[in-house]
Amino acid sequence: MILVTLGTQDKEFTRLLKAIDKAIDEKKIKDKVIVQAGFTKYKSKNMEIFDYISSTELEKLVKECDILITHGGVGSILMGLNNNKKVIAAARLSKYGEHTNDHQIQIIKEFKNRGYIIELDDFNKLSDIIKNIKSFKPTKYKSNNDNFVNNIEKYIEEDSHISWYNKYRELVSNGYKGIIVSLINLVLFYLLKDKLSIFYNILISYIITIGISFILNLIIDIKYNIKKFIIVNIISLILEILLIILFINIFNLELILSMSIVILIVLILSLVINKIYKEN
Repeated sequence: MILVTLGTQDKEFTRLLKAIDKAIDEKKIKDKVIVQAGFTKYKSKNMEIFDYISSTELEKLVKECDILITHGGVGSILMGLNNNKKVIAAARLSKYGEHTNDHQIQIIKEFKNRGYIIELDDFNKLSDIIKNIKSFKPTKYKSNNDNFVNNIEKYIEEDSHISWYNKYRELVSNGYKGIIVSLINLVLFYLLKDKLSIFYNILISYIITIGISFILNLIIDIKYNIKKFIIVNIISLILEILLIILFINIFNLELILSMSIVILIVLILSLVINKIYKEN
């Protein structure tokens, strides 16, 4: 199986997928091809394509693949090397609108010169590279001896070669989904406030909201970490119940005002919990 990863860069890399698609049509690539396309929107009958999945699921695909074809992102290349995979890397180029500059060329050459990967600098040579890759014996990657990776990452960060969207994509994604879900939760709570007790109102509103949130995550993220989703929402529900009791019984605030404040607090805390969960 060949895995293609395009990372989370907020620009398309259709050029690479077209080259792979062409090689499949010409029967030069006969393996199953799975693509993590990220921001790139591309349809093909020859490849299984998704946009984003969790790092755990991506790591599993990397372990299963025979060849990893990727862009010149340091993280994507290292994922392949750390799993002892044969890596083919193609640089995103600014002249095609694939990046803001051409720093991926230098990244790929650094890895290539050390014998870690194969560079795909001419897409017309992809078929030949795939054909001859069995004879390629990559140098064993030793992360503890390679300070050049840290220098590359430092160069990218200091010169702002990672876009704001790419740095904060997950935070923004969780944020706007959280706002939508929180508004739905508040509307449901308001509609049920005269029909149910506060406890049952919160519980039912939250259960419905969780269902809507789950559907949104499936639509936006394609695949989702179910365990993480359940843990975060259980914690959020408990916080919501405790805080609403606090605001009504101790601070004597009006019900809807209390719920609005509570939902805002829970939204912020949920983002924090998501961040902590990811880092751990």
